Amino acid sequence: MNRPEHPGMIYRELGTTGERVSAIGLGGFHLAKDPNTTQQDAVRLVRSAVDQGITFLDNCWDYNDGISEVRMGQALKDGYRQKVFLMTKLDARTYKDYNKQLEQSMGRLDTDVIDLVQFHEILRFEDPDRIFAEDGAIHAAMEARKAGKIRYIGFTGHKNPQIHLQMFEIAEQHGFKFDTVQMPVNAMDAHFRSFTKNVIPVAQKAGTGVLAMKTFGDGYILKSGTIDPVQALHYGLSVPGVSVVITGIDKPEILTQALNAAKTFQPFTAEQTQAFLSKTQQAAMTGKFEPFKTTNIFDGTAQNPKWLGGESGSDIKPSSPEEEQKRVAKPTPSAA
Repeated sequence: MNRPEHPGMIYRELGTTGERVSAIGLGGFHLAKDPNTTQQDAVRLVRSAVDQGITFLDNCWDYNDGISEVRMGQALKDGYRQKVFLMTKLDARTYKDYNKQLEQSMGRLDTDVIDLVQFHEILRFEDPDRIFAEDGAIHAAMEARKAGKIRYIGFTGHKNPQIHLQMFEIAEQHGFKFDTVQMPVNAMDAHFRSFTKNVIPVAQKAGTGVLAMKTFGDGYILKSGTIDPVQALHYGLSVPGVSVVITGIDKPEILTQALNAAKTFQPFTAEQTQAFLSKTQQAAMTGKFEPFKTTNIFDGTAQNPKWLGGESGSDIKPSSPEEEQKRVAKPTPSAA
């Protein structure tokens, strides 16, 4: 699909999918993170991002109780859906619950097809086995792709690179190739339980597109005082193999920051990368500034195991459009 491209944005191939997308992706969580952000604010922000060249949009079934997807769906009316590559993520590990969550996400996003759907929060070593089990979600995903409801399949996680490698291994055992994989890529990851060093080479070999996240470490890395936001984005964009750096954007000034990072980007040389990482090495060694690896405070599916489906998820029910509109009218902080 040919999407409009803006001269101020960088565009890259997404793995071996043949898709060309913006190297900066707009993270959907922040569209409803702040209770003071209205639906109108979010719609304006998404459309402004698209108008200025961002074509990769990120979201998730569980973000802010579904409000993030509803708001993005509203923003993609009036022809904007055709301008973007739309991704969302599902928590379900079972066939039955994947289908429930997919239908709900499609309704919220108000679309007949989602370009990319990823298995969210692959955080436990049993997650790959559950997804590829006889009643696992992978079978629902493949059926949805065959039916034209989704186009590509990927997975995400922020906990441990070894779990990502396990997901690749189990997929290979089943003769399945992931189109994308999402993981932390930041200036501290290189020093501590590194996805960049351990997972990206495997993804590249498999032809799987790499989506970078937590470039700021949800703000923790910036609080370390070692780097600034534009440097962090430039590093993420410079890591070999990265197709998209997904960044949270909740205000016009943060959008401007991301756009300026794209406009001023020059790939780091090997010497520049080494010098850059040397600034963060000491602060990175214990994982203090990457708490998504060392604690469960970022693990939405650990705090809400019913989202995974199965016996613990038997009470998952799609909310009605009316309920979702009520939530939009009164935003609540994210449970994840």
